[in-house]
Amino acid sequence: MLSTNLIQIGSIIISAFAGLTLIILRIRAGKQPTSLRKIAIPPLGMATGFIMFAFSVTHIPWLWGLSAFLTGLLIFAFPLIVTTRLERVESEIYVRRSKAFIFIMLTLFVIRLSLHRVVEQYMSIPQTGAIFYLLAFGMIVPWRLAMLSDYIRLQKVES
Repeated sequence: MLSTNLIQIGSIIISAFAGLTLIILRIRAGKQPTSLRKIAIPPLGMATGFIMFAFSVTHIPWLWGLSAFLTGLLIFAFPLIVTTRLERVESEIYVRRSKAFIFIMLTLFVIRLSLHRVVEQYMSIPQTGAIFYLLAFGMIVPWRLAMLSDYIRLQKVES
């Protein structure tokens, strides 16, 4: 059986790899035009993660879940929203991120890892995963809604 420390170290390594992959994908995405589908798919795909709550091992108090979601929504989404802009180049719409985007993503990752240690003292690893899933979902939804709003606005400009 795997020890808790080994699971935690594995979780950090997987999270670091996923974060680095996300940064690389976001940078590369700016070189290609975006679409309504490319903006909407990530939060829709991520929403399938709510299935985890069908298992009692991930159950957390409602207030904790709501707090995590609102923290993502009200605090962590803000830097992503203000550093992500869409712009029209001829007939195509591109995602343009500021040079601070990578720094912001790395900072959010470090904050998340730091909070992980604190949260893991009070709940199990699956519950910690549930809390951070809700935080991330709360972060991605307003970010993508802001992008969607910009995309629709730019589409109307062409009409």
